[in-house]
Amino acid sequence: MGRSEERSTAAETGSAGAGAGPFVLVGTDGSPAALGAVEAAAREAGQRGVRLVVAHAFIWPLFKVALEPSLYGPTESGLRRQAQIVLDTAVARAKAVAPGTEVSGELIAGEPLVVLATRSRGADLVVVGSRGTGSFGGLVVGSVAVHLAAHAACPVLVVRGRDEPDGPVLLAVDGSADSDAAVDFAFAEASARGAELVAVHAWTARSGPGDLTPLFHGAEEVHAEAGRVLDAALARAAERHPGTKAEPRLLRGKPREILLEESADAQLLVMGARGRGGFTGLLLGSVSQALLHHAHCPVAVVRNTAG
Repeated sequence: MGRSEERSTAAETGSAGAGAGPFVLVGTDGSPAALGAVEAAAREAGQRGVRLVVAHAFIWPLFKVALEPSLYGPTESGLRRQAQIVLDTAVARAKAVAPGTEVSGELIAGEPLVVLATRSRGADLVVVGSRGTGSFGGLVVGSVAVHLAAHAACPVLVVRGRDEPDGPVLLAVDGSADSDAAVDFAFAEASARGAELVAVHAWTARSGPGDLTPLFHGAEEVHAEAGRVLDAALARAAERHPGTKAEPRLLRGKPREILLEESADAQLLVMGARGRGGFTGLLLGSVSQALLHHAHCPVAVVRNTAG
């Protein structure tokens, strides 16, 4: 058994790449979107000075099918070998992008959604492409990305939109618990990337058909309260990140439309998993879902996991 096969077998039992210390996790399935996510994850790991774990979920053992090549077929055939090629290609791509970063590969038996959500425990960040090989042609963002944004145990970066985007880090602020967690993440990202940070709070005098705010508060009062929410969020973060400054933007309009427009010039959009509106039982809010599908740049979704 060669070294790559030894790593594969160990990973399938859940033991490979399980070293101590912080790490960035990226999922790969061999698709162009996944390889783009691997490159982004390698840059993230390099900026953070942590190791990178590249994971490929190997689902075929669950179906009890033959994994090795046929006696009459080429040695490079067989499901296990094909999965190893997908993983090795991704690991090589990561090492080329971030040559000074420790990179390890894990071939893990399991369904991708479950594998990545479970492996995200202990990770600093999990990175995925917007769509994989299993996505339906009409989908803008795949089920793995949406599922992880709602269930991962750490922030999730979904790589989508323009290739190699530049511009500022765009932060969505709304005063929710998830938004507060996203503020800290965005300040750290802007610092690591050496990028400008733009913090946007979109407000409207009426958030929906059942909103009674206009009956008791005028637009000026709502605007002033929105400004206080934005200022308070940035003031708290500035104390923890004294070297990073944020440009506040208080914009009137629906959050999804405002953030979609602002993302056209950004290199990254950072937002909480869900805001102050909507149903409290939802793990991923409607605005977050909309931006995962339509933003012009990569989207980082952050949940408040404290307590």
